[in-house]
Amino acid sequence: MKILYGIQGTGHGHISRAREIIPLLAEKADVDVLISGYNCKMSLDDIPIIHKRGISLAYDSKGGVSYLQTALNIKPVTFLQDVNQLKIDQYDLIISDYEPITSWAALNSEIPLIGLSHQAAFLSPKSPRPRKKSLIAEQILRHFAPCNRPFGFHFKRYDSFILPPIIRKDVRDLIPNPGNHITVYLPAFDHETLVSIFSQCKSKDWQLFSPLCDTPYQKENVHVFPVGNKPFLDSMKNSYGVVTSAGFETCAEAMYLGKKLLVIPIQNQYEQLCNAAALKEMGIHVIFKLDAAFKDRVEHWIKNAPIVQLEEAADTEHLTHKLIRFAGRKKIKRNYSLSEFSGSLKNL
Repeated sequence: MKILYGIQGTGHGHISRAREIIPLLAEKADVDVLISGYNCKMSLDDIPIIHKRGISLAYDSKGGVSYLQTALNIKPVTFLQDVNQLKIDQYDLIISDYEPITSWAALNSEIPLIGLSHQAAFLSPKSPRPRKKSLIAEQILRHFAPCNRPFGFHFKRYDSFILPPIIRKDVRDLIPNPGNHITVYLPAFDHETLVSIFSQCKSKDWQLFSPLCDTPYQKENVHVFPVGNKPFLDSMKNSYGVVTSAGFETCAEAMYLGKKLLVIPIQNQYEQLCNAAALKEMGIHVIFKLDAAFKDRVEHWIKNAPIVQLEEAADTEHLTHKLIRFAGRKKIKRNYSLSEFSGSLKNL
């Protein structure tokens, strides 16, 4: 039995999830791994990887998605070549964690194609949305990496095909300790901008992790570190609370550890606005702007915000058994066209 597992390289959550699932799949099948996304800074240790350029989101220094830069970085000819050159007939099952090359290569074949991602949860209208829905963003979520059978992950089981978050073993093994610092991970912001803001909040120390930082340093009560898995987990384990964007995995891990959580969604990132809507329903504090009132809002959060615990985590072994049962099944061919995908990209 042979499986192709596609991973979206933009953001760390897709790879973190794959680290839990792929070793279990590898006990029962040969697994090839394809990662696309040109701004990915994480790896899968000793697992061989097929790298493709794919498509990634670009950000500006103020914490928002730059659609112009995202569009300029898209290489459509390269993308179509990668889709057409992928030899999928050798596989019994294709799994796509919001990875478009594997999805579009397998969509019109007879090979089972499973969408295994947080984004798949938004195929359900029951998943929370912001008050102002974006029709364009909804279409992109649906067509970016289409599948025949979705398995979505969300903070709650909003629909029959939606599972609770996968919490990686590194986090499950932690013994939380409430310290005096607050862990900050806001990768879309320039870290110098964040230092100038959080240094005004004197009631706590701040440990800030930035993908743009190469060498650790300190300014007043703010410690800045390069992004690293173990240092970040150690910081979060011993933190008083966590400030992060509305990315799915980090928020889920913070709640799993019983940490006070403050969320600042990435501007223009619709998925994060949807996550923020879900978190707000659960009682999590959400702030949309780093404006003049931000300092007071943070101090209020430190003193008054409740701790919201994650209700449950996914059973990864049970999920893996379900995935394996799809291998080798023939599915009905559906004639999708890459023009659907291209049409969605034109609306970026």
